[in-house]
Order: sequence, then structure tokens, then C-alpha cells
Amino acid sequence: MKDMVVSEIWSILKTNHGNAILLKPKNMEIAVPIFIGAMEMQSVLIGREKIKLPRPHTHDLFLNMLANINLTIRRVEVYELKDDVYHARLVITGGEYTNEKPLVLESRPSDTFALAARKKCPIFLAVSVIEQTGLPLDFFISELEEEVVDRYGSLKEQLEKAVAEEEYEQAAEIRDLLRLLENDD
Repeated sequence: MKDMVVSEIWSILKTNHGNAILLKPKNMEIAVPIFIGAMEMQSVLIGREKIKLPRPHTHDLFLNMLANINLTIRRVEVYELKDDVYHARLVITGGEYTNEKPLVLESRPSDTFALAARKKCPIFLAVSVIEQTGLPLDFFISELEEEVVDRYGSLKEQLEKAVAEEEYEQAAEIRDLLRLLENDD
């Protein structure tokens, strides 16, 4: 774990370039933006906001499965940026897997963030990733202010579409996210 810095999900935002998770390394005034898909962003938000769903989603199912075989995610790591692609992994312990010899599974960063948000486990960033992609926090402030308005409007459109397509479970999830945004004001 040397050359890794514990980080947190500082913000989640929608930009002109897509949805981004902003990871803020501890004791640093920078953030690392990692772009993810809309559904992945929704899963991170569901985990982060502890939204209860009528049925488990894939990330919930994975955590339930791990718990049933006495394994737990100890941390997630974004360990490399290669050819403009972030590489991440899950570090899992329990049973025959110890802190000294854990089970390490490669994963998409977005999946590690959704799992970390649910499990409340630490997220580590490689120093090399921070050096390559970290930006001052001030860079994101205006984006964050605009993003709250954009996210609300986008979610309202998604809600209307889900209802029109009779995707009621998805509509309920979006409704809950809208309520969270409304309560933040």
C-alpha cells in the first residue's frame, strides 16, 4: 500500500464531458475526477445516500454474497492510469484471505466506488494517479454549483421517461434521489 493515499468521494457531478466522481486525497486540496456512466453514478448515489430499494441491485447482491461466505471488502484501490483508463481493484479479506495475503479482484473504478459507498470502506488512490490527474478544488466549485441545478433537471426528465415506459422501480429510485436533492436546499 505504499505510494497510496486514502481518499474520499468529495463530490459526484455531471459535467459537459459526462458524470464524474471527484476523489479528494486526505490532507490535499485537490480532487481527481474519474468519469463514469449514468447508471453507475446512480448506483454510487444510492449507496452513498443509503437509499433502501425493494430488491437488491447488483452491488448489494455482491456484498450479500461476500457476507454469506464470510468475506469482506477491506478497501478499494485506484492504482493506475494507463492509456487514459483508470484501473481499480477490490482488496478482500476473510476465511483463508488475511490482511497479509488478501484476495485482490480487478474491477472497474465505478463498481469499486458503488461498493465502497455501501460498505463505507476506504478508497485509496495511487500517488502516480494523483500526480497525473489531480486538479485544485477551486477548479470544480463553479461546476458543482451548476451541477446541482443540472442534476435536478436531468433526474426530472429521467423520472418522466421511466413512468412513461412503466419502469416503476426505476421511477421510485429517481423520485427518492429528487427528494434528497430537494432536502439539500
